[in-house]
Amino acid sequence: MNALIIEDEKVAQTALSRTVRNEFPDINIVGMTSSVQESVTFLKNLTGPLDIIFMDVELSDGDCFEIFRQTEVDAKVIMTTAYDSYAIKAFEAGSVDYLLKPIDVKDLRRAVERCRKNTTTPDIAALLEAFRRPVREFKERFIVKFNDRIVPVKTSEIAYFYSEDKYNYIVTTGGAVYIADRSLDEIAEELDPHSFFKISRSCIVSLGAIISITKLVGGRLQISARPKPSFDMVVSRSRSDDFLTWLER
Repeated sequence: MNALIIEDEKVAQTALSRTVRNEFPDINIVGMTSSVQESVTFLKNLTGPLDIIFMDVELSDGDCFEIFRQTEVDAKVIMTTAYDSYAIKAFEAGSVDYLLKPIDVKDLRRAVERCRKNTTTPDIAALLEAFRRPVREFKERFIVKFNDRIVPVKTSEIAYFYSEDKYNYIVTTGGAVYIADRSLDEIAEELDPHSFFKISRSCIVSLGAIISITKLVGGRLQISARPKPSFDMVVSRSRSDDFLTWLER
């Protein structure tokens, strides 16, 4: 099978191509493009067969559907996106599947298997309609109580969240600590997955707070963060692979 990767983030492009090569020796990556125009040119000049396209939604010069408007696409398309609000049902209904970033290997296997079994090509009209829906918005600030005051804390200024002794805390990049009034699971749903990662049941860390990572015995990872946490910031073994994939995006 021949595949094309359309992805404008070089780190994500490299990570996906490496995973595809490792997991599917029979898939030959015939090209990697990073923009609408580069992809259109590649497809128009393609001389051999193309079976699968791994296609990022938001590219450097527009959305990926401009590719369909400018040239004919016969290959099966697997969308890759950081936003789960992008009409998931539309992808699962036909030959088109989706991969939510950071890409999980199990999801990748599922998507490729669907492409192997399905002989139809994408319903472009349905996808265009689905993608007209608004993009998911993430929480920009948290409102916390501090003594007799109510304090707005910008999400961009948060280093990490953690749970301890039945309380949930917010720690800012400046070292301020506030009590959060909701669970970490609820908080995680409101955060941009590009910027925050839930490393365990008791901690969510911001990408900007990470200084270094140390491998521990048993597959866990120890994070050194700024400001220095009052607890051991450890990535659980079950989350380590996903965390490293997220980290290199």
